[in-house]
Amino acid sequence: MTFTPDRRQLLKAGATIAGLSLGGPVLAQNDRIESLIAKMTPAEKAGQLSCFSDQIRPIGVPFNPGLASGGANEQIARIRTGAIGMLFNGVGYAGAKAAQDAAMQTRLKIPLIFAGDVIHGLRTAYPLPIAEACAFDPDLAMRTARAAALESTALGIHWTFAPMVDVARDQRWGRVAEGSGEDPYLGTALGVARVKGFQGDSLRDPTRVAACAKHFAAYGAVSGGQDYNFTEISPSTLHEVHLAPFKACVDAGVATLMSAFNDIDGVPASGNKWLMTDLLRGEWKFRGMVVGDYTADEELIAHGYAADGRDAAKKAFLAGMDMAMQSNLFNLWLPDLVEKGEVPMARLDEGVRRVLQLKDAIGLFDNPYRSVSQKAERTSVSTPAMLKLSREAGARSIVLLKNDGNILPLKKNPGRIALIGPFGEDRANVVGTWAFMSDEKLNVSIAQGLAARKLTVDVVKGSEVEAAIPGGIEAAVAAARNADVVLLAVGETQLMSGEAQSRTDIVVPAAQMALAEAVAATGKPVVVLLRHGRALALHGAIRDAPAILATWFLGSESGNAIADVLFGDVNPSAKLSASFPRESGQQPYFYNHKNTGRPAPDTGAQEYKSRYRETKNEALYPFGHGLSYASFALSGVIVPTQMTDTITVTAIVTNTGAVRGDEVVQLYIHDRVASHTRPVRELKGFARVSLAPGASQRVAFTLKRDDLRFWADNGWVVEPGVFDLWVATSSVNGEKRQFTLV
Repeated sequence: MTFTPDRRQLLKAGATIAGLSLGGPVLAQNDRIESLIAKMTPAEKAGQLSCFSDQIRPIGVPFNPGLASGGANEQIARIRTGAIGMLFNGVGYAGAKAAQDAAMQTRLKIPLIFAGDVIHGLRTAYPLPIAEACAFDPDLAMRTARAAALESTALGIHWTFAPMVDVARDQRWGRVAEGSGEDPYLGTALGVARVKGFQGDSLRDPTRVAACAKHFAAYGAVSGGQDYNFTEISPSTLHEVHLAPFKACVDAGVATLMSAFNDIDGVPASGNKWLMTDLLRGEWKFRGMVVGDYTADEELIAHGYAADGRDAAKKAFLAGMDMAMQSNLFNLWLPDLVEKGEVPMARLDEGVRRVLQLKDAIGLFDNPYRSVSQKAERTSVSTPAMLKLSREAGARSIVLLKNDGNILPLKKNPGRIALIGPFGEDRANVVGTWAFMSDEKLNVSIAQGLAARKLTVDVVKGSEVEAAIPGGIEAAVAAARNADVVLLAVGETQLMSGEAQSRTDIVVPAAQMALAEAVAATGKPVVVLLRHGRALALHGAIRDAPAILATWFLGSESGNAIADVLFGDVNPSAKLSASFPRESGQQPYFYNHKNTGRPAPDTGAQEYKSRYRETKNEALYPFGHGLSYASFALSGVIVPTQMTDTITVTAIVTNTGAVRGDEVVQLYIHDRVASHTRPVRELKGFARVSLAPGASQRVAFTLKRDDLRFWADNGWVVEPGVFDLWVATSSVNGEKRQFTLV
C-alpha cells in the first residue's frame, strides 16, 4: 500500500518497457542505424541533432519569434536538405504528412520525429500537475498521461516534453505549476507513473509517446523563485531532493531527458559534463537521448560560460547534450568542430546514434507515417472517455482547505446562490499554463457547471482580476445580500503562473481582495473557490471565509468538477502537494526543512529563536493537509522497536463520519541524531483508503533500510540510531512513535 520507487520494485511490477531497458533505449548493435551513420556527412549528422519549432503547422505565435524560421516553405526546404531531425509543437495530419514527405525526399530518407509540450493533456486538458499531485494517486497520474498519449498520437506527436519532475520549494516560481510539489518522494512516485502512462509497455504501440523527464537538474531550486535564475545548492540537497525523481525515471526506462537552464555550482546544467555524462551516463547508466531546453546551449554565452555560438555548441555537445532545440548552433558549428578535431567524430556519431535509436524505438523507420492518420484525428480526440477522465481527475484534485460549520457540501436545493468574482463565468482561465494546444470550446466554467444542475444563480463579476470595475463591488454586494450562499471565485489567471511568471508577492490581487472584503461584510456564508497555479498566501476575508476549496486549474471539465465537489457528488479527498504559507516572505517554505540550533517553540513567541517578527514559523495549510466531508481516525499504530533491513508499520484507519470517503494515510520519519542534520520530517509512504461510514481498515507500510539513507561526504550513508515515526493525515499531525536502526 506504499509506493517505494526502487529498481527492484520496478522490475517486479513489470515497469521495464519493451524496446526500452532500465536506463533508456537499448544500445544493442543495429545494422540499419550503423549503416546510416556510416553514410552520413557531418552536416547531415548535425541536422539529426537539431530540432525546431514547427512552422508547417504552427500553434499560435512562436515562443521566441526572433528565433523562429522563415515559415513553412523555408522549413520544408531545410528538411529536404537534412538540416532538421525533429519538429515540435505542431499538430494535425496535413502538416505532419507534408513534413514527413519532405524528409522522405532526402538522400537517406531518415524520418522526422514530432514532439510537443503535452504537459497535462493536449486538446483535452487535465488538471495542472501540481493539482493532480494533490490526489496522491500514481494510478490517476498514469491514466491521464495515458489519455494524453492517445490524443497526442492521434494528432501526429511521437514524443512529449513531460513529465516535469523538478521538486519546487519556492511558490514564487511560476513553474511550480508543472511539477508535483515540494516533496521528492511524492514527486518520484508521480514522475514514474507518468512515464509509464506515456510510454506503456512498448513505444512501438502507435498510441504511445516517448517521455522526457525535465529539467535536468535542480531547476526547481532557482534562487528567489525567479525563473531562469542561478542556484545555490548543497551536494546533499542536490542528491536527496532534486536528483531523486530523475534517477527513478531513468530506472523506469524514460526514453529522454531535457537539460535545464540553471547552473549547478557555477556550471550551467546544459554544459555540465559531470551532470550529463559522468553522473547520468556513467553512474546511472542512462542510455537514452538528452535534448537541450529551448536555446539552452546558446544561453551558455549569457551565463558567461561560453565565448560565442561556436564555443557554446562545443561545450554543450561535449558535456552530453545530444540535441539542440531552436538555437541552430549544432547545425552551424558541429561540422566545423569535427573537421578541426575539437569534437571527436566518435562523439558526433554517439549523439546521432541516440537520436536514431529513439526514432527506431518508436517505429519510424518501419513506418515514417506512424501517428499521422486522418481517421485517428477524427475519432481519438476529445472523446467522451477523455472528458469523463478530465472531470474525474479535476474533482479528485480539489483540496478542501477549510470547512467551518460544515458549510459544505451544499444542499441539493441550496436556495439562491450568488456566484461572485472574475472567474465565475470565465472559460479562458480554466486549464492553466502549458495548455496552449487545448480546445477552448471544451472548457466548462463554474457558472456552466452550476447551470447544469438547474439552480437559481446570480452571476456577478464584481472586479477584474487585477483591476476594479465601476459599480462592480456594489453589484456584488447586492447579489450577496439577496443570496442564501455566496460562491466567491477568485485567484490567479493562467498567465500569472507557469514559465516566466515568477511573482514576488504570491497573494490574491488587491482588486479581488477589496471585492472579498465587501462581500464578507454582508454576513452571508461564503465559500471561496480559489483558482491558482501555485500555493498562495491567503489574507483577510479570503483566509477567514468559513469554507475554502483549492480548485487550482483543473482542465477542460473544471466547472463540472467543482460542482461535483460543492454538492457532495464527489467527496473531496485531495491533500496539498505544496504548503500554503502564511506570508509571501516565508518563501521558500517547505514542510521537510531542517531544524536549527534554536528552533521556534510550538506555542507562543520567543525571542532569540528561529522565527519571524510578523508571523508564526509554520504554514497556514501544510503539505499533506486536506479535509473531507467524512472524518477519519487513526488508531492501533504498530511500530517494531528495532529495524535491521526492513520493518512493517501498520495502523487502523476508521471512517468516523456519516458518508463514504477516502483518506490518504501518510508515513513520515525523522532521524534524531546523525552526522549531518536531517529534515524535521520526511515522507516515506502513503496509502489511499476508501471507507464506508463506520468501516475500518488496517494499512501497512514497508520501510526499508535504504529509505533511511542520506547523502554525506560524496556518498550515500545509512547510520544506526533512533528514528521518530508518524502515521498521519498531514505533515504536521500524527502520534509520534520511534524505532531503532541497528
